[in-house]
Amino acid sequence: MSEYQLHLPDIRERAMAAFLGFAIGDALGATSEFMTPSEVRSQYGVLKEIRGGGWLHLPAGAITDDTEMSLCIARSLVTVGFSPVDIADRFVAWLKTRPRDVGGTCRRGIRRYITEGSVFAERNDADAGNGAAMRVTPVALATLGDSQLFCDWVLQQAHITHHHPLSDSACVLIGQLIHLALAGHAKSRLVALTQSFLERFPVFGYDRHDGYCSAYVVDTMRTVLQAFFTTRNFEECLVTTVNRGGDADTAGAIAGAIAGAYYGLESIPKRWKKALDPNVASDIRSLSGQLVELSPAARGTQPMVIERGFALRP
Repeated sequence: MSEYQLHLPDIRERAMAAFLGFAIGDALGATSEFMTPSEVRSQYGVLKEIRGGGWLHLPAGAITDDTEMSLCIARSLVTVGFSPVDIADRFVAWLKTRPRDVGGTCRRGIRRYITEGSVFAERNDADAGNGAAMRVTPVALATLGDSQLFCDWVLQQAHITHHHPLSDSACVLIGQLIHLALAGHAKSRLVALTQSFLERFPVFGYDRHDGYCSAYVVDTMRTVLQAFFTTRNFEECLVTTVNRGGDADTAGAIAGAIAGAYYGLESIPKRWKKALDPNVASDIRSLSGQLVELSPAARGTQPMVIERGFALRP
């Protein structure tokens, strides 16, 4: 491991870009969710505007469960600190609002908590979806500077609804990539981390990925990694991701978080910032800063520790 000194003003801006990028990717990808790439091309040519619609018939700029559940976690963290019970309670309150979009595994996990009172799911072979991986961003911002704390927190939030090693590993990789990007590392450093990850989990290999971007966390991560590592800016990364169709809102959200953290706030097209639901944008701008202030790096409790390779320590 090695230590890396943080420049907090830059970190705060990149954190805001990561969370805004996440929501923008969600809003952009909601339009092409469940479509095939050929259907996207036939209807939109190249989808590159936040326009709403899609199978949920959303207004332009609206978000889906990806951002809504992540906001539940963010609000919990800034209100009470890390509490899986409080996060689960907020998921319950959110589910009771009858949201338009709820993943099946997330719904099952929340209902288990309601009926049985068990916060964490038992390991389940059916839990390899992307519903926990889509909720990593607020945890990554609040744990910047302590990779072990991040692993502990992110897997606990994941296990409220998803308990599967592929889901766990994807959650950890996403957060470690965001941490490296927030610290201003070159893309080569993020490539090295990902290669270390692929040595342990080769199923996520993305070099020749041209398949459907399903909600299976492996398909989602292949799409995200390929888009991020083969493009040169935030807009190109997100456009590449959401035009793959499939579970485009989740893939777009995860790609947007990593790309936002890496390329920074100014890289996000102004038209996309303007199109995002203003209430969501306002909440994210406030919460992202509060999350960073909670982090060990901001509180000065310890220096930023960067792993030389992928490390998963449940």
